[in-house]
Amino acid sequence: MPRPKEFDEENALDAAIAVFREHGFEGSSTQMLVDAMGVGRQSIYDTFGDKWQLYCSSVRRYSAAESQTHLSALRSKPRAMEGIRAMVDRIVGDAHHACLGVGSICEFGDTRRDLAEIHAVSERALHAAISKRLREAQADGDVSPEVDARQAAEFLLASFAGIRIAARRGANARQLRSLADMALRALR
Repeated sequence: MPRPKEFDEENALDAAIAVFREHGFEGSSTQMLVDAMGVGRQSIYDTFGDKWQLYCSSVRRYSAAESQTHLSALRSKPRAMEGIRAMVDRIVGDAHHACLGVGSICEFGDTRRDLAEIHAVSERALHAAISKRLREAQADGDVSPEVDARQAAEFLLASFAGIRIAARRGANARQLRSLADMALRALR
């Protein structure tokens, strides 16, 4: 009879996320994960599978949480443009923390189908929600009616990645704010 798990899987997965955020897949050794997660190597394998499966579980959990946080900011204001600005402000405010989503795309692109599918789920949800808010902002007169909402949503998502990458390379708060303001000005 197998022994019951003596650790919290969600806490262990959050610890793995922290390691992968900072070091990526290739830069994260199994020993780093064992140390951070506070569990034995065999417990990781028994619970999460191999390192790749743990990585995919981490990206899935991180992407779902980030998407929800983005959506909450986007919907936090009654006026659509203010919700969009709140989401952009959140990106700028958090940009100096490594992003597992952007990091995994930089590391693997679309070469791993399982990982690409994880990204596609959150991207579809964010793209649809941003497009909807952009159309609302157009109806409010805050975004140019000539702007294609779907293309603008893609542009904003790409801008978010750019802001996070700029932060990772050392951009300061003023530089990040400037990038965000430029993205918002493109909507007018």
